[in-house]
Amino acid sequence: MLVIFKIGTYIPVPGVDPGVFDMNQGQQGVLDLMNTFGGGALMNFSILAMGIMPYITASIVVQLLQMDVVPKFAEWARQGEVGRRKLAQFTRYFTIVLAFIQSIGMSYAFNQMFGGALIDDNNIASYLLIALVLTTGTAFLMWLGEQITEHGVGNGISIIIFAGILSVLPSALIQLYQQRFTGGQDTTMAILEMVGLIAFLLLLTAFAVFVLQAVRKIPIQYAKRQRTSSQLSPQSTFLPLKVNPAGVIPVIFAMAFFMLPQTFTLFFPDADWAQTLARFSDPTNYAGMVFYMLIIIAFTYFYSFVQVNPEKMADNLKKQGSYVPGIRPGKATQDYITSVLYRLVFVGSLFLAVVAIIPLVVTNIMDLPPAIQVGGTSLLIVIGVALETMKQLEAQANQREYRGFRKRR
Repeated sequence: MLVIFKIGTYIPVPGVDPGVFDMNQGQQGVLDLMNTFGGGALMNFSILAMGIMPYITASIVVQLLQMDVVPKFAEWARQGEVGRRKLAQFTRYFTIVLAFIQSIGMSYAFNQMFGGALIDDNNIASYLLIALVLTTGTAFLMWLGEQITEHGVGNGISIIIFAGILSVLPSALIQLYQQRFTGGQDTTMAILEMVGLIAFLLLLTAFAVFVLQAVRKIPIQYAKRQRTSSQLSPQSTFLPLKVNPAGVIPVIFAMAFFMLPQTFTLFFPDADWAQTLARFSDPTNYAGMVFYMLIIIAFTYFYSFVQVNPEKMADNLKKQGSYVPGIRPGKATQDYITSVLYRLVFVGSLFLAVVAIIPLVVTNIMDLPPAIQVGGTSLLIVIGVALETMKQLEAQANQREYRGFRKRR
């Protein structure tokens, strides 16, 4: 599946000249970020140039609308598996609409940016054909991600983003090498800078893994469960709450949210308000960094409480005849879990924001190439997806081992 994805990033849209991107390096700004998440598809203006971001944007909107904004969506969210399928189907339709609108704006804006050199025939039919091809590419990626989720290992959408980031890493390293070790640069100083950068990234990776894996254990007791045939006593266990329950999803959501203002600049390239909005939504400058941190913190709180429902958790504990020592079952347990979760999410959100921003600050200070400057966000996504995929691989390996044991018995 990932090989098919990578091949698709090299197939150009019919009727365009992707070579204009090579002749205009350095003019893309934050669009380098879109290129990184798309596995280099944007700079090739391939059939997958839109990437998977319209699907992520649609998912954010649908999840927000479930919070009692649209009663029908809130009703579907409470219907279990049937409701989730309805919401997923609406998300797919909404993705197609968003992708079509964004593809028209993107093709028009890039053609204007490069003086009409991108599109061979500058007419409505050409724009509609390009928009149709780009929208189909996004729909194909969405289907590809769902197939990976259903038949493979891990979350398909996250793995596609993961593969896209890793696939552009070699070209980013080549840019770094050319910047530091060619053109009469001081080789000794360049080597020291690279050693320091590698050590910094290793420490940051270790810190990220530590926090992403950290768990707060809330003690739980089961009332009068039989431990032996002759002894009755309370049995103790614990309720695990991750320090960062949302994982790296808030970072992906925040980046998709940040790319929305770029859509306005595509439709209104000469408007001052659109350019100002684009500057504030560029995480490579300091104003954008602060806004980016706030968005990550907000999405972490939102998605953590989507993932962990204190009311449902307290209700399940009560039904199982278990309780938190010193806390009454029911509403008191719900309030206690909520308060613990608020404190954990506060730490987890700050962790995500800081780890996403620190590499951006360092790369700005060191004046690294644009492809390297998105390293914080990319690093978090790569680490988070790798950890989750590793867990699912271990779970599947254990499941196959148990299944084999039963067969031998």
